[in-house]
Amino acid sequence: MTYAEIHWSLQSVFPVLSALQWLPLAMMLLVMAQRSSRAGMRVALAGSLGELLLAAWLYLQFDVRQSSMQFAEFSHFLSYHAAVDGMGLLFILLTALLLLMVLVYSLTFGHPLRRRELAAVLAVQSALIVQFTTLNLLWFLLASGIQLALVGYLLRQRSTSPQTDLALSRYFQFMAVGLLLLSLGIVMLGWNHAHSLGVWQFDLFDLARLKLPAEVRSTVFFLLFYGLAIRIPLFPLHGWLPLVAEHGTVAVAGVMLIGIKVGIYGLVRFVFPLLPDAVAQWQVYVMAFATAGIFYAALLALLQRNLRRLLAFAVISHSGIMIIGLFSLEHAAFQGSLLLAVNYGIAGAGLLFMTGMVNRHAGTLLLDRLGGLFDRLPLVGITFLVAGLSIAGMPGTPGFDAAHLVLEAAIMRFGALPSIAASLGNVIAAGFLLFAFQKAFLSSAGDRDPERAVRPATMTERLLALSLVAVLLMTGFYSQPWMRLVDASLQPLSALFDGHE
Repeated sequence: MTYAEIHWSLQSVFPVLSALQWLPLAMMLLVMAQRSSRAGMRVALAGSLGELLLAAWLYLQFDVRQSSMQFAEFSHFLSYHAAVDGMGLLFILLTALLLLMVLVYSLTFGHPLRRRELAAVLAVQSALIVQFTTLNLLWFLLASGIQLALVGYLLRQRSTSPQTDLALSRYFQFMAVGLLLLSLGIVMLGWNHAHSLGVWQFDLFDLARLKLPAEVRSTVFFLLFYGLAIRIPLFPLHGWLPLVAEHGTVAVAGVMLIGIKVGIYGLVRFVFPLLPDAVAQWQVYVMAFATAGIFYAALLALLQRNLRRLLAFAVISHSGIMIIGLFSLEHAAFQGSLLLAVNYGIAGAGLLFMTGMVNRHAGTLLLDRLGGLFDRLPLVGITFLVAGLSIAGMPGTPGFDAAHLVLEAAIMRFGALPSIAASLGNVIAAGFLLFAFQKAFLSSAGDRDPERAVRPATMTERLLALSLVAVLLMTGFYSQPWMRLVDASLQPLSALFDGHE
C-alpha cells in the first residue's frame, strides 16, 4: 500500500475524535460560568481527567496492526476530515497527560490560575488535539495559530520577570514568521492541486496523489520545514526560546510549547509524505545543521548560570538529535525520533515543573544562589535527576531505546560520523544536566537570602513529582507497547524512502 492509497479502515460509531476536540471547549465554557477560580479549577481538572480517560479508551480500542487511519470522521462542511493512526494517538495521549499535569502543577501556586487562564489552558488542549487528528492542512494551520496565540496570552499573564515585553515580542515575531512560512507552503500545495485538477484542495490524501513540479518542490519544502522548525525549535531558528524561558512562565507555557513537539509531528504527518523527493534531496544539509545545533546549544548550556536558560538550550540541543533521526529516513529512526519526542515531552515537563518548584521554594533560579536543596526538597531533586537522565538516554528511561534506534539508523544511512557527533552531544547534555542538579541540590548553599527558609514540598508537589517518576520509569522499562503503537503506522512512510540513498 502506497502512502497516497491509505485511507481509513475503521470508522467509529461514536465520534471519539470529535469528543476529544470538543470536551475541553465544553469544560472551558463551564469554567467561565463558575463564580470563583477555585470552582473553575475543579471543573478544569475534571474535564482534563475526562480527556485523559477518553484518550486511554481510544488507545484500548485502537488496532496496532493497521497501517491505515482509524476512527475517521468526515464532513463536507468546512472540509472537516479527522482520523488517527499510531503516531497521532501517541501525541494525543501525551497531550492529555501533560495538560492534566499542568493543572495539577498550578495547584501549587500561591496565586492560582484565574478562570480566563484556566479557559485558555483548556482551549490550548483542544487546539492541540485538532492538530493531532486533522488531515486537512488548513485546519492544522488554523489550530496552530489559535494555540500559539493562547500560549502567548498565558505567557503575558503568568510571567515571572520584569522583562516580559521583550520575551513576548520575540515570541510573537518568531511564531508569526513561522505561521507565515507555513501558510505560504500550504497555499502553494493547494495551488498545485488546483492547477492540475481544477479544484483547490488541502486534504493530506488528495495532495499525496499529486507530485509537485521539480521547480517549486524545494521552495515548498523549505517553507513548510522552516515554519515547523521554529516551533521545535531547531538551530538556527531558536532565538525566541532562551528569552521566553528566562522571562516567561517557568513551566505552564513551556510545557505547551516544548513539551508537546507539534513541529516534529507536522514534519512526519505532512512534510515527509507530501515531499519525499525534496526531503531526500536536502537531508544531508539538514543533518549538518542539526549536528551543529547539538554542539552549539550544548556548549552554550554549559555557560549558563540561570537554570531556566540552561534548560532552554538543552531543548535546542536535543531537538537536533530528533532531526538526525527523522532525516536518516529509516523505519527504526522514525520510531526512535517519535519516541524521543514523547520522552523529551515527559522528561522536559518534569524538569520544568521541578524548576518551578525550586523557584517557588528558593526564590531564585540563579545557580550561584542555589545549593543544598536536596535536604529540604529530596523528592524534587530525585525527579529532576530522573528527568535529566531520561533526557540523556540512560538505561531504564524511555530515552534509551529511542536514542539507540536513532543512532543505529544514522550509522546505517550516513556512517559513523553523525552518530559519533550525536553521541558526543548527548554526553555533553548529560554533563550540563548533572551539573545543574549538583549545583542546585547537592552543593553547599549559595549566597541566597539567609533569611528565606526553604520550605518542604507540599503534598501536591510530592504527588506530581512521584507521578512523573512513575511515568518515566514505566515507559522506560516497558517501551515495547509504544514502539508497537507507531510501527504499523510508519510502514507506508518508510516505504516512500526505501529507494533513496
